[in-house]
Amino acid sequence: MTDETHQPEAPERKSSARASACILTAAALWGVIGLWNRNLMAAGMTAFSIVPVRNIGALLVLTVFFAITDRSVFHVKKEHLKYFFGTGIVSMVLFTLCYFSCQQICSLAVASILLYTAPSIVVILSAFIWKTRVTRRKAAALVLTFLGCACVTGVFSGGLTVTAAGILLGLGSGFFYALYTVFGRFALDHYGPMTVTYWTYVFGAAGALFLIRPAELAAGLSQPRVWWLSACMIVLSSVLPYIFYTKGLSRVEPGKASIMASIEPVVASLVGVLAFGESLTAMTLAGVLLILAGVYILK
Repeated sequence: MTDETHQPEAPERKSSARASACILTAAALWGVIGLWNRNLMAAGMTAFSIVPVRNIGALLVLTVFFAITDRSVFHVKKEHLKYFFGTGIVSMVLFTLCYFSCQQICSLAVASILLYTAPSIVVILSAFIWKTRVTRRKAAALVLTFLGCACVTGVFSGGLTVTAAGILLGLGSGFFYALYTVFGRFALDHYGPMTVTYWTYVFGAAGALFLIRPAELAAGLSQPRVWWLSACMIVLSSVLPYIFYTKGLSRVEPGKASIMASIEPVVASLVGVLAFGESLTAMTLAGVLLILAGVYILK
């Protein structure tokens, strides 16, 4: 009797586990983007060149891939383009502009911790839009992951640079970052994850055209190493994570998905330690454990 009772739930649990694995994989791949960005910046590239290379390059890769494997992703209804304007322009492009601008006038720690207000924003918006419950477990996970991000980014270590404009830009980056989950969830009501990812990059690439600095971009692309670094950034930290995250979002409640993606700074900190020789302090380690604990209690 017990086996029969639980048998129908097993496929659902398995599907949910796969979706969660997709989200965690996406966050991990986003977490290694600093490996490519730092080396690209060392080669003379700035955010105004990196963002167009990332978005336009990803669109080209996806276009070729889907032209060979599944051309159905190219077809969407005109009335649904607003969702992809939301994921591509409002979220992808504006998030990047706010985040990099905040980094220019505030410390990196402040920019990072303000970015990770995103899960709280998603949970609040989900409660209003989809009437999802803010459970005690979800609230606890929010607190743990936010404190963990603060520890990992060094907010408690002092030496922070904060301005009113920086705070507004940082909160803007968190808000626009959160909107991908919201707009993406609406788009998933009509299309599969692959279509949503493709059209996000259609709009993201269009918006990135306005950021291009031709002379800087030409100088950067004249270096062979910039090409392979860009290829790694495009495939490993752009195309694949957006596909994984969107696929996971189709099966996981938005607020939970956003909280789970908070493992990104954990991976980023490990990249800093392993690739750039950054020190792993007790505070950083505590932050990593807090974030993992927050993600774990959402199981």
